[in-house]
Amino acid sequence: MNQSVFRLTLPILFGYLPLGMAFGVLFATQLDYAWWAAPLMGLVIYAGAGQILAVSLLAVNAGLLEVFIAMFVLNARHLFYGLSLLGQFKGAGWRKLYLIFGLTDETYSLLTSRPRGSDRAHEQEVDFRITGFNQCYWVAGCATGALLGENVAFDSTGIEFALVALFIVLTLEQFKSLGEGFPIWLGAAAAGVAMLVLPPAHQLIGAIALVTAVLLLEYRKHRRQTLHRESSHG
Repeated sequence: MNQSVFRLTLPILFGYLPLGMAFGVLFATQLDYAWWAAPLMGLVIYAGAGQILAVSLLAVNAGLLEVFIAMFVLNARHLFYGLSLLGQFKGAGWRKLYLIFGLTDETYSLLTSRPRGSDRAHEQEVDFRITGFNQCYWVAGCATGALLGENVAFDSTGIEFALVALFIVLTLEQFKSLGEGFPIWLGAAAAGVAMLVLPPAHQLIGAIALVTAVLLLEYRKHRRQTLHRESSHG
């Protein structure tokens, strides 16, 4: 099973290692902490963009409350991810808490796009291992980057693009799996609107709110049509 999970998570591996290294380098070069605090942060917080944001705030002596609020707002999108997987995680037992904790953007994409069988317990075990493998990749990247940042001087310009490239790959995989392009075009349009009308600090939340509102309206419309068809046949 571990071999099949490893193959499934290879795209995440190639994204998380360089991105985790980018975080580790930033952590080691901008903050006055021991290198091992970087992988520890990846272990107990496990939020890529949030960790990079935290480094930037701590580097300018922001308070812990400010860091907490900023990270909460940035990662608020995970609330929507969790709601959509409540049914999938139901009955997972002791694994459920970790499945919720480890639900990153990339893990969510993989869990919702991979082929699934009829054995619910087996599929939840696979979900658990996928989540664990992905976090191991991230922690390994954080540790490697922190060690490099502390001991080697090099130019890491552009390494953060690994996250963008990973999102592109996962979006294409979602499209191939689901065959539905509306959410992709909606997300792109919402991002464009947010960039035009909102300041940079609020663009992510604004785009998420817009996408959520449109999808809820679309769901309501679809549900009404379904109920109408059922009543007509009845």
